Amino acid sequence: MQRNPYGNMPPANSPPLHHPVPQHVSTVPQLRSPPPPVPLQQQQSYGNPYQAQGGNNGFGAYGGFINDPTAQMGFQVGQTALKHGSEYVEANFNRYVNVSALKHYFNVSNSYVVNKLFLVLFPWRHKPWSRKQSIGPNGQEGWFLPPRDDLNSPDMYIPVMALVTYILLSTLLAGLRGAFQPELLGYTATWAFFIVFIEILGLKLGCYLLSISNESQLLDLVAYSGYKFVGVIVTLVTSEIVNRGKGTGGWIGWTIFGYCFLANALFLLRSLKYVLLPENTTDERGTMQTVARSQKSRRTQFLFLYSYPVQLVFMWALTTV
Repeated sequence: MQRNPYGNMPPANSPPLHHPVPQHVSTVPQLRSPPPPVPLQQQQSYGNPYQAQGGNNGFGAYGGFINDPTAQMGFQVGQTALKHGSEYVEANFNRYVNVSALKHYFNVSNSYVVNKLFLVLFPWRHKPWSRKQSIGPNGQEGWFLPPRDDLNSPDMYIPVMALVTYILLSTLLAGLRGAFQPELLGYTATWAFFIVFIEILGLKLGCYLLSISNESQLLDLVAYSGYKFVGVIVTLVTSEIVNRGKGTGGWIGWTIFGYCFLANALFLLRSLKYVLLPENTTDERGTMQTVARSQKSRRTQFLFLYSYPVQLVFMWALTTV
């Protein structure tokens, strides 16, 4: 049997290799270093549609308006007019009200306000009532100390706050009783200002007839005329709580009113003594003159009339609104 010569067979030819060809060509991104950091001002300028290219002016096309000579002249004219207008208003306002003296009455502290309210409501055992004065370089008494440093000094902070509180409290109590009207706020404010005006007018008339003069007399009288609102507020609030919304009627309401009236009358009687009953007076030439006994007696009667009967009528009129 004849065998095939396997060992002498020619090598077989392998088929050619075919590599896959990609259908979609993709590009590899080239890696680059990051850009340098941009300054903060330049970053803020990005995205500003009103900024002109090539300039740092934030106003864009209108940036040249600020540097315009006509605009600068207009600004200077406006500043000059505003300055002269403020000086004119201040000069004319100082004709009627001394601003520097008015600031003296608002120079208060928290401890002064608390102690002053306690003094107005409980003046029975307070001593002394005389005001403190500063000592000059020559050892002589000078001007009166501000309220911050003297409890007996009159202030305008408490009277103004008490007046505003009285107006708001009266309308609030009317609303709790179901009798609130928008016109009540203006009516209450008008009534309160009218009483204060009549009171100051009567005081000035009495001081003129009795020849009482003082540099700070008007501002002192305005301040003292407002302390009555403290007693009126206490009367309204306490009576409303005790009487359960029935007002100041009944013996409890009248008792509270009577106490507040007597406390306010004694406070005014002691405090106004240095204003209405000075030991000596000064004439126009600066000469000291002693007050006669008969004139001092009339001043004492006027002070008593103002502190008791007049305050009784005014406080009663304020509590019945």
